Amino acid sequence: MCNCNANMDCPKNSIGNFAIALLLIEVVYLCLSCQFQTFQWPQPPTKALEAVPQDDLEAALSKASMPNKTVIITIVNKAYVEGDDTSMLDLFLESFWIGEGTREMADHLLVVAGDQTAYDRCIFRRLHCYKMVGEDGDMEGEKLYMSEDFIEMMWRRTLLLLHVLERGYSFIFTDTDVSWLRNPFPRLTTNLTADLQISTDKFLSSHRPEDNSINTGFYFVRSNNKTIALFQTWYAMKNNSIGKKEQDVLSDLMLKGIFRQLGLEVRALHTLYFSGFCQDSKDFRAVTTVHANCCRSISAKVADLKAVHRDWRRFKAATATNKTVTDVDAATFRWSAHAACVNSWNIPMNTVG
Repeated sequence: MCNCNANMDCPKNSIGNFAIALLLIEVVYLCLSCQFQTFQWPQPPTKALEAVPQDDLEAALSKASMPNKTVIITIVNKAYVEGDDTSMLDLFLESFWIGEGTREMADHLLVVAGDQTAYDRCIFRRLHCYKMVGEDGDMEGEKLYMSEDFIEMMWRRTLLLLHVLERGYSFIFTDTDVSWLRNPFPRLTTNLTADLQISTDKFLSSHRPEDNSINTGFYFVRSNNKTIALFQTWYAMKNNSIGKKEQDVLSDLMLKGIFRQLGLEVRALHTLYFSGFCQDSKDFRAVTTVHANCCRSISAKVADLKAVHRDWRRFKAATATNKTVTDVDAATFRWSAHAACVNSWNIPMNTVG
């Protein structure tokens, strides 16, 4: 207790001490308030940003790719996605449905569209799609065999496939007029060291490509420095090969020893398995793909590929009741004549459509 003197100073000191105490309490309160106001509850971690693909092609490839960075690529334009009743693209996709072990392959198919109509149809079919536009714009309409536009479209294709290899993707390239009746990979991977495995118009004597007439409508290429160098050399020949399609240029390079010079292991595919209208497979039990080659127009290809699908269904129906396929006399099954394609060569170019 305070001892007051005669001048009664004690109450003044008590009031002063009390004021100081109140001030200290206020300061403490303000500090605590400040501390609580600035406190934040821990926020959930934000999702890491996903890697942005380099471009539209990389995005399309990554979606279609198998785990080992392999894709199946085909190229279409308006003429291939439209038709009176059935388009070439319709037949191509149907083959994946009726083939053996091919339905899951469609998940890894990248459809490259040469014009907006083809791209829109691809999106409508819910496929993996990429629109290819060259310096001269879209490639609409039918490109008749060996026409100037046909040759230009083939070279655009070669450049695109070079870009695919440069991104580290291996691929099967397949023309849309190739029907997939069986999964081709078991036939392609018998030689794991091959850099390029390519179809032929006619298989002559051996798997050496130089002994056969190679066809770029169906081939499997692994991405590596050797194959990238091949495609770079191949495309570089474009301006010095006026009037020649890319397939003929590759054949010329082959005969000049390009495969040997680059150290490439190249294998020609037997038409027993990878057949076409130029040379039919002799065995329905072995056939893997059927190419509408040696044919001039889309309408003729569609007509004769429809016949191929009918023949294939007939074979499957016959073997469905006989589980041991080897017991079926394969000699009783013959492909229908490719009459429309044979006749397509007798129609003047300016009337084919």
